[in-house]
Amino acid sequence: MAKFPQLYLASSSPRRAELLTQIGVQFAVIDADCDETPLPAEAPRDYVQRMARLKANTGSAEMVAQQLPLRPILAADTAVICNARILGKPRDVHDAATMLRLLSGRRHQVLTAVALLIPTPKPQEWLALSKSDVTFRTLSEAEITWYCRTGEPLDKAGSYGIQGYGALFVTALNGSYSGVMGLPICETGRLLKQAGIALMLPTEN
Repeated sequence: MAKFPQLYLASSSPRRAELLTQIGVQFAVIDADCDETPLPAEAPRDYVQRMARLKANTGSAEMVAQQLPLRPILAADTAVICNARILGKPRDVHDAATMLRLLSGRRHQVLTAVALLIPTPKPQEWLALSKSDVTFRTLSEAEITWYCRTGEPLDKAGSYGIQGYGALFVTALNGSYSGVMGLPICETGRLLKQAGIALMLPTEN
């Protein structure tokens, strides 16, 4: 992690850390654990935006509690939507298998909201939303069982990772690959630019 971070990433996701590193952002990870339960009748779009904001604010509170140098807070939330259902991270292997059966042979939507919170000198917040359509081929029970045994589905919204073994199931993607991974690079870069946070240029050898 960066010794002098430009911002804090309010996420423990290695995918989000990898994507931020890819575009040259210097960051440190900060804890942002919070209740991710959807509200009754909450629309998927509202849910992911609320969660991104909540994670950013939780990270900001943690920054203050730890008396860390004040920096912008970046947070994101991803949800898979199928048949109007919000599919978050599975509770266990059985829940993961149930989600994969629902996605099998269907098109679903992946929503990722990104929130950027500037705590000082005047608190400001920027928000962006990425929407992607993903189509799965029909999965056999043997494939679902095999995939669950890899362990990959257990910490991912919708029970699959497009950057891993889950790519074997995807027949079409219309939208943002990085957004499906958990952090849409185009939208994130736009927020950083709006906030005046410059991407770091590669150093010369």
